[in-house]
Amino acid sequence: MDKIRAIQVIPLIRRLDRVFSGSTYQIVSRNTIYARIETDGGIVGEAFGGDEDIHQQKVVQIANDCLAPRLMGAEIWPVEPLWRKMFDTPDLPLHNRGIHTLDLLNHAILMQAIAIIDMAIWDAVGKSLGKPLWQLLGGFRSRVPVVGIGGYYKPGAMDELGQEIQLCIDLGLAGIKLKVGKASVDEDIHRVEYIRKHFAESFVVACDANQAWTFEQAHRFAQGVADLNLEWLEEPVRWYDQLEGLKRLRSSTAIPLVAGQGEISKWGCRDLVLGGCVDTLNVDATIAAGITEWMRIASFAETMDVNMGHHEEPQVALHMLAAIPNSTYVEIFHQKERDPMWYELVEDLPLISDGFMYPNEGPGLGWHYNADVIDRYGEPA
Repeated sequence: MDKIRAIQVIPLIRRLDRVFSGSTYQIVSRNTIYARIETDGGIVGEAFGGDEDIHQQKVVQIANDCLAPRLMGAEIWPVEPLWRKMFDTPDLPLHNRGIHTLDLLNHAILMQAIAIIDMAIWDAVGKSLGKPLWQLLGGFRSRVPVVGIGGYYKPGAMDELGQEIQLCIDLGLAGIKLKVGKASVDEDIHRVEYIRKHFAESFVVACDANQAWTFEQAHRFAQGVADLNLEWLEEPVRWYDQLEGLKRLRSSTAIPLVAGQGEISKWGCRDLVLGGCVDTLNVDATIAAGITEWMRIASFAETMDVNMGHHEEPQVALHMLAAIPNSTYVEIFHQKERDPMWYELVEDLPLISDGFMYPNEGPGLGWHYNADVIDRYGEPA
């Protein structure tokens, strides 16, 4: 198998044309990281992912200066030894000597640095073998149901919400993952009622609170939408109540609960599953150490009858969700101005039809990237 001769990791920053407000945050730019791996046999592995802004430069620095040198000259297959070389890094300048919360931040930086290189390695492996990654990883299904992420809250903007739902339908999406938590609980219930009143029952509606609510608020919302056929409720409780709060809520509602996008490892996901907190994990491979770690989590989740989603990032999520039996929906931003990087960087966007997204048949991740976009939005590393 080919050996690695070069790795380059580049931060990309694309300023958005408008501000997108969720319940607990505002998005003003689309940050991502692009990686390119070259082998001595001429294979080029490429990937992009992540949406970090504050610590993006640190992630890139660790990837380029600390992780890449460890892999020079190594064969791209098997991948597990390469992942271990990146993960087992006690000598990295990423420790605060017992200040737990700061240490966790540093671990998150490391895991995201591992992720971008790991994804590019998998792309190179797929290209070397001439196989699409979704087939190489398991090939369980040739299409994955797809929903749009939207409903960014505007007070009183029901007409605009209706127009957005119609856009999802026109694009062939199965449904929408609606942002909730910024308005009052009663207003958010009313927004779900509005969709159910004006659109077909077959249109999928999920809700994402982004950890906005106390347990009592989340419980009241779940009761208020109990008869509205909600597909799932994502991150309903606040950051400090992710285990016990989710467990309590799950025991009091029939709506499936989703969490895990903030976890950075299989161990954090293990605790959510064993704690009885979730019906679906939406752990993000671009944050949690790449495809290698995500597939481990997916295998464990299957043994516990827990499904796998993925937080955004369709360029990699589509392949992994198509590979396994316990997957749910791939997510995209159907509003181009929310994720212009997806629409501008990827030259051959996948087919969406009748509620499904179809992975490309090209080897590896199967994408061709616009080099001009990388040059335009690339930042000095």
